[in-house]
Amino acid sequence: MPAEPAKPKRNGAKPCPVCGKPATAESHPFCSERCRDVDLNRWLSGAYAIPGRPADDEED
Repeated sequence: MPAEPAKPKRNGAKPCPVCGKPATAESHPFCSERCRDVDLNRWLSGAYAIPGRPADDEED
């Protein structure tokens, strides 16, 4: 019976977006639950807000 082939590693695996360490399967795409929580806090606090054009107050 032939052995199971090893799963190929992803060559384009991206590091943790918060700290740059290798990501883990349990917390993908982060390296840990801490980095996952840091990212969530950044979203909730508005640090990742996408800038847009100023709203016109007199559009009526």
